[in-house]
Amino acid sequence: MDSPYTPLEFSLLNDWQRDFPVCAQPFAELAAKVGADETAVLDALKRLQARGAISRVGAVLAPRRIGASTLAALAAPVAEIERIAALVSARPEVNHNYQREHRYNLWFVATAADQSLLDHALREIERETGCAVIALPLEQEYHIDLGFDLNSAHKHPVRLPGPPACVTDAVERKLIAALQPGLELVPRPFVRLGERAGMSEEEILGRIAGWLDQGLIKRFGVVVRHHELGYRANAMVVFDLPDAEVDRIGLQLAAEPGVTLCYRRTRSLPEWPYNLYCMVHGRSREEAQPVIERLAAMAGAPTTVLFSTRRFKQCGARYFADEAADRRRSEPTHA
Repeated sequence: MDSPYTPLEFSLLNDWQRDFPVCAQPFAELAAKVGADETAVLDALKRLQARGAISRVGAVLAPRRIGASTLAALAAPVAEIERIAALVSARPEVNHNYQREHRYNLWFVATAADQSLLDHALREIERETGCAVIALPLEQEYHIDLGFDLNSAHKHPVRLPGPPACVTDAVERKLIAALQPGLELVPRPFVRLGERAGMSEEEILGRIAGWLDQGLIKRFGVVVRHHELGYRANAMVVFDLPDAEVDRIGLQLAAEPGVTLCYRRTRSLPEWPYNLYCMVHGRSREEAQPVIERLAAMAGAPTTVLFSTRRFKQCGARYFADEAADRRRSEPTHA
């Protein structure tokens, strides 16, 4: 089957999910690396964004290094799931919201500046929807958002767990708020970013470079949307493992081809006993199923598999409010 993307578009999608140039004219430098001109690169990225293939060009922040976040779920009456999903998606704290095949059928990720604000948002979701929410905060990451290889099942090496939470000052919070929606697709995007954050281009470049070195920014580059790229079978595979074994098994499963995310989360007993999660993305259920079976065999434990059936919301995490960024935040949901 012919690719729906030009060679330049495919290169931007696949090769620049990390290691994006952090310099005054990043698109010009990127153009030189891919053998194109700056205008062609910017136009290609704008086309990809308009088609929904990319969410943004920018930073992916490391979990537990800033603010507070959690995966959460609720059991919505089937007849009311659209109404309830709309209420959940309307919350600015929510950045992902999926329907999955389970009694707990609505799964979302919420972030906030601190734990008290996150707890308040979850209570508000319970109040607005009339559904009890289970919160499943991250305890340990084994493989999280290191990119999505469109060529093969190859993956980058599993990294060791990161350091504990990073406290940011008011200046850093303002910069992160401006950075959350991604860079504007203009020749000098860090100038535009500085206008929103009240900082000079030089200072912004220095801060971002420092955050990359420190691991606060996990990667900087093109953030793709897997559904639009043909990976429509999204399975959350969960295990209830002995606490003494979960790290060893988690690191093994994280290294397996086909596993795009792997992490340990807090149980929510008695409703939800699972503590290890693997995400498997495939072009079809038939493609994903052998990966799921291999994981179950390696773990030596039964699995519960929750395929997603509908996506209500997908955008970048929002830890801090930024009015200027909000005016630009118009990513399509492509449900």
